[in-house]
Amino acid sequence: MLLRVILSQDDIRRITIDNMPETVIGLHLMLKNKLGLEGDLVVQFQDPEFANEQCCNVTKYKYFVTTANELCNLSCMSELPKDKVTLKVYSKNLESYHTDSTLDTASLTTSSEESFSPNASRPRQLPQPFNIPTFSFDVELKLRHGNEAFHKDGTLLDVSKDTKSDILDKIAEAIYVHNPYPTREEYDLVSQALVEKHPCLREPGSVSGWYCWKFSLKFKMGNFRQKLRLAGCPELKINSRSPGTPGKGKLKRARKSEVNFLPDIPEGKTQRSLEEERTEMVTEMKKRKIDWQQIKEMMTSTFSLRRKQIVEDEPPVADVRARWPALFSERQIEAEFARLTSVDLKGSLFAGLDKYLLRFLEVFRARSGLVELNSLLSTLDNDSSNQRQRAVVLMGLPYYLKDVAKLYKKVQVTDAEEDWTKGMAVGILMVEQNNDRVCFAVVLEEEIIFPSLSDFPTAVALLMGLLFALNIDYPRGLRYTFEVIQKVLMDIGGGQCSALVHGLKNRLLRKKN
Repeated sequence: MLLRVILSQDDIRRITIDNMPETVIGLHLMLKNKLGLEGDLVVQFQDPEFANEQCCNVTKYKYFVTTANELCNLSCMSELPKDKVTLKVYSKNLESYHTDSTLDTASLTTSSEESFSPNASRPRQLPQPFNIPTFSFDVELKLRHGNEAFHKDGTLLDVSKDTKSDILDKIAEAIYVHNPYPTREEYDLVSQALVEKHPCLREPGSVSGWYCWKFSLKFKMGNFRQKLRLAGCPELKINSRSPGTPGKGKLKRARKSEVNFLPDIPEGKTQRSLEEERTEMVTEMKKRKIDWQQIKEMMTSTFSLRRKQIVEDEPPVADVRARWPALFSERQIEAEFARLTSVDLKGSLFAGLDKYLLRFLEVFRARSGLVELNSLLSTLDNDSSNQRQRAVVLMGLPYYLKDVAKLYKKVQVTDAEEDWTKGMAVGILMVEQNNDRVCFAVVLEEEIIFPSLSDFPTAVALLMGLLFALNIDYPRGLRYTFEVIQKVLMDIGGGQCSALVHGLKNRLLRKKN
């Protein structure tokens, strides 16, 4: 199919579709990849069954003129007319954006009244409670009668193979919209929500009533991912293996609630053209006077290529720095973090710190037995500024959470520089000057990335930006510290926390007696 896509009056694109997707979620993914859309989409189509007829009187005769068909939400691809249909597409997360499309076997026309905002992105976690989708008409009819019988005398529905498959297909699509790789707890959440909404589906042989539904759903999600992987979905295709290749190595997926983890190459671009832009950026970064506006535009354009190389190849930090020197500037780390998460890097961290600042200090003081915490808190006697309080909270997290590694390392300016970063994989370097001033630096893989930073909170923010941008896992010895920074302070993926972090979050939210 040919697509004529009108994003604005001066932005009209022509693209080609080889095959129409078999599922609604596949259509959503196609529109997102081809048009660069983000967020949860709603697709509506003009249903010929609901033609809008207007009555017109001409002399003594009365005519009925059929105008545009009424719009209905698209829930199944079979609902679309065979020859021609008009679609309306808009994002749930956006108030202003919507697209009108006309689709037939030869063309697809799309127009947009207003441009969409790239900041409207979805989190990589399932909503709680999970909303069970509406199934096909016949399945919903069976479930309604089944629920009525269950409430009457406790009779359970005898679920046929086809009915069960329809239910699992629909739920798998709904899950994928939020997270392609659900956790064990999320499978529990969805299965429990299913039998709560439709109690006639409960299993008489399990204590929970949904144990087998959980495992059936896991298998269905695996099949659904494989179908999208074969269709070319980049986020799933990256984990495909050749026949005979042993299944080893970690699964490459969004682990920090990134909303734009592995985007497709933009329409009208190729990997070769993006590589040429990357080479131009390397040359531009060597100039004495850098055109930062041009760098910004090229970094945005080459985002998909950069993510592909970083996620697939997992190169060392030094190699990434050589190929993408602009990424290691403070302004571009902030921009890259926003591309990945749709969240402001420094703003989210500082806002979270200020929100919980007093409660953190109260919680820290309640742990009077920790010498390191007491030492940090005592520094507030001489300097109780907001900036110092922020630093004390961040420095004290590893001690309070009993992480085994250190977040920062102190050195003297007179120490041998080759020893400053020795043994530091991830952390903040604090260089104490002769005039009692302290300079901060971000360290990755024993290499100083950002030197001469003015304060500790800024250094932590840039460290978080680097870990996201370079797809580096949190070090095991600081896993709880970084989890608190991400999920509590920055509120990214905060709906799912470890038991330890969840307990701390509850204490922070609990009012002091």
